[in-house]
Amino acid sequence: MIEHGLEIPQERIVILDFGSQYTQLIARRIREMQVYAEIVPYFYPAEALLKERPTAIILSGGPSSSYEKDAPHASPEIFSLGVPMLGICYGFYQIVESFGGKTESARSKEYGRAVIETAGDSPLFRGLSPHEQVWMSHGDKVISPPPGFAVIASSGNAEIAAIEDQHRKIYGVQFHPEVHHTANGRKIIENFIFEICRLRPTWNMKSFIESSVEAIRKEVGGGTVLLGLSGGVDSSVTAVLLQKAIGDRCYCVFVNNGVLRKNEHIQVVERFQKHMKLNLTYVDASARFLRKLRRVENPEKKRRIIGSEFIKVFMEEARKIGRFDFLAQGTLYPDVIESVSTKGPSDTIKSHHNRVPEVLRLIRSGKVIEPLKELFKDEVRELGKELGMPDELIHRQPFPGPGLAVRIIGEVTPERVRLLQEADDIVVREIKEAGLYHDLWQIFAVFLPVKSVGVMGDSRTYDNVIAIRGVTSVDAMTADWAYLPEDLLRRISSQIINEIKGINRVVYDISSKPPSTIEWE
Repeated sequence: MIEHGLEIPQERIVILDFGSQYTQLIARRIREMQVYAEIVPYFYPAEALLKERPTAIILSGGPSSSYEKDAPHASPEIFSLGVPMLGICYGFYQIVESFGGKTESARSKEYGRAVIETAGDSPLFRGLSPHEQVWMSHGDKVISPPPGFAVIASSGNAEIAAIEDQHRKIYGVQFHPEVHHTANGRKIIENFIFEICRLRPTWNMKSFIESSVEAIRKEVGGGTVLLGLSGGVDSSVTAVLLQKAIGDRCYCVFVNNGVLRKNEHIQVVERFQKHMKLNLTYVDASARFLRKLRRVENPEKKRRIIGSEFIKVFMEEARKIGRFDFLAQGTLYPDVIESVSTKGPSDTIKSHHNRVPEVLRLIRSGKVIEPLKELFKDEVRELGKELGMPDELIHRQPFPGPGLAVRIIGEVTPERVRLLQEADDIVVREIKEAGLYHDLWQIFAVFLPVKSVGVMGDSRTYDNVIAIRGVTSVDAMTADWAYLPEDLLRRISSQIINEIKGINRVVYDISSKPPSTIEWE
């Protein structure tokens, strides 16, 4: 199967998305085991699946109750494809009802940690103890399993917490094995993949490079590609992969949009043009972007403006180059999922600058190449390492496409950009000197549109506030706020307030994801 220029492995698991916040985690856990998994909407046609022949199907959780009027339901033909199936939470209810069992609203809801008691000798629970800690998140329950299915687990609030039909290799669990709160969730998924589905661990970045290079060459032919290079991990890995596939027919354009980190434009040109020998053009459009952002406070509007302006700059540079046949982007899987619910009924969290209307029109016309579109961030880093890129670049912390524009809450002005650049530079420098940079998923400064009273010397001040956001995470789907040493926080605060005129207060963000997102906007 070929999708967006990427050759998809023959052995793969398809995940039907019913809207769970954990759907991406299912795919990520499976890929960690070197098996390819892709997410499709719950309404994906059965005939398409039949033609593509996935090795197995997983039905995700979701926020609905299956008996609600507008509840999502998979096509009935899905359940007669004859491939192994695993239903998780809402997907569990889908399996139960599709095969003749019954569900209803539970009198006692069950959210959080719970203990299940396993029964029998199910291959799904092989190697587990009789009592296992799991993560529940449901308000319904199964009151009778389908004919031919055996109950293989129960909990205090659910007599039927897992079922199986070993003959047809169909399984369902009420809990979430994909989250780390389920103590042996990884083992359960491994059992499904390797013991039940008999898949082999063949999905890795070496095979991804080989298939991607071949697919890019086939799609581009003798044409040219224009890539917007930001200097971050995603676009950098995309550039190196394209260079490997088509050489100097990949034109990299680095645009200074005025909301980059301090001295970033100098560092990017030095690294990619002089040392990595990429076909790079530098464009200073900072005044142009800042003019467009004047008096704009809404974060979604900021994203649209920056995305739209990027396309215009690209087109102008393309005309100078002569022509280009494709636009390339370093879009990742979470970008696609978070921007628009094209993969299922999940709520839209925020749009991304590479999913503005102008880009979407190009995508629909087949003129956009996104070779990392099906990868998670840690897979991209692994890919960069396989491509021989330096560790300093591979392990650079994520930076939003709209840059500091979405770390300045409210209007973006040249003065606010300057203040935030200086504050962020101090934060990152101190974290690196403390040896904590690679222990954190992200740490950065945020400019808040409020002023507070302070005292400096004998004078009263009324100046700006900087928030510091530091998080730990594995894949950015969930994140915990980072506990930093008190003396380090004190040192960062002191430097920001003493060295940057216009800031007199520093606060530290101690909220996790969910319910908060990592970025403030």
